[in-house]
Amino acid sequence: MRSLDIGATGMLAQQMNVDVISNNIANMTTTGFKRQRVEFQDLIYQHLDRPGSPSSSNGNTVPSGISLGLGVRPAATYRTHEQGTIQITDNDLDLAISGRGFFQIQLPNGDTAYTRAGSFQRNQNGEIVTPEGYLLEPTITIPDDAIAIEVNGEGEVLATVPGQVTPQNLGQIQTANFVNPAGLEATGDNLFLETEASGAPTLNNPGTDDFGRLQQGMLEQSNVDAVKEITMLITAQRAYEMNSKVISTSDEMMQATSQLR
Repeated sequence: MRSLDIGATGMLAQQMNVDVISNNIANMTTTGFKRQRVEFQDLIYQHLDRPGSPSSSNGNTVPSGISLGLGVRPAATYRTHEQGTIQITDNDLDLAISGRGFFQIQLPNGDTAYTRAGSFQRNQNGEIVTPEGYLLEPTITIPDDAIAIEVNGEGEVLATVPGQVTPQNLGQIQTANFVNPAGLEATGDNLFLETEASGAPTLNNPGTDDFGRLQQGMLEQSNVDAVKEITMLITAQRAYEMNSKVISTSDEMMQATSQLR
């Protein structure tokens, strides 16, 4: 019976759906996290009587035919890059991007990764780094004797040092944009890598063209909506139960057939 296989594909699809929803809920408080959703597609159809095929020798055609679907499959896990809530932290090196864009991060192997999580710190050399110690690109070094650090909306990093009235310009933070940010590859640690699907990054200063502005002393929170995720989780659970019911009903039908005399 086809329904056994169809029900199995439905259960597997909803299992993956629950996996994705669970990951969203687990990262509700992860800085800069972007929620995912699963896209499903129906499987190939068996056409027992194709629509439009001739039904008689005098030119009559079948108006609808008989087509039987064979189930469902996950087609993609799409990442939604909508803006998360901006939370005030009052930390000088906490930076949030209001609008589009990603911070550039230099990985130990020399590759460039991208992130929306702007919880930066200083390393032993005074360089701005991520919590894992990865350098922010372009590299910016803060003097040891800096008594105040300012990052304006356009990404300029300024420091006030003793004996100087005018703040010293330490460098310029540039952000990256992608034609298709959903095509970026997530690697963990709030980092993404460029792929063929995302396209090459476009670099510019924050606050220009279609690039978001920086907000100092703030962090972008996860864009996961707890109410929506719980609702989707309940829906996925019910769909899983209904597909399991299809399998058990098909099994009962086969048992009834085998008991015919």
